[in-house]
Amino acid sequence: MIPRTFPSAPGWSPDGHRIKSEVDYGRGPEKTRVYGALRVRDGHEVTMTASSRSSAFYQQFLQKVEAANPTGDIYVVTDNLSSHNSVSTRAWLEDHPGIRHVFIPVGACWLNLQEGWWRIFRKAALAGQSFGGPGEIEQATRLATSQLNTRARPWVWGRPAPPTRLLRRRYVYTV
Repeated sequence: MIPRTFPSAPGWSPDGHRIKSEVDYGRGPEKTRVYGALRVRDGHEVTMTASSRSSAFYQQFLQKVEAANPTGDIYVVTDNLSSHNSVSTRAWLEDHPGIRHVFIPVGACWLNLQEGWWRIFRKAALAGQSFGGPGEIEQATRLATSQLNTRARPWVWGRPAPPTRLLRRRYVYTV
């Protein structure tokens, strides 16, 4: 694994412009992928690191999600990655009828509540860090996930309604 430094979290420059960090992108065997699933009703997350985004690792991750949610149906809102819709994954899902896939439309990642959690996770686990190997990334992932799960709250899509103003028309002024 090549040591990789992740840029610090973006902020604001002295002249009021938002600082954007460069995307560190590359392909190759030195990558470590992080899978994540958000349980929106209570805000808890299940994460797993893997060396690739293959169907086998995706199915291992779904097993972790299933173990973390033993009762009820599980709806997995996911993108259209080939490992999510491969023949082996579809065969695996037939043996696990409690897990249902819901594919989001291409270019509409904002429909997935998981994306907001990823932003918080990257800031907690990866921003400003330098990792020497997959083990360090896995440890940072476990630590950040457990810390975020201790203060988890239910996730709601959209903004909450503005508070009502009870005293709005209580006083009437006449001239």
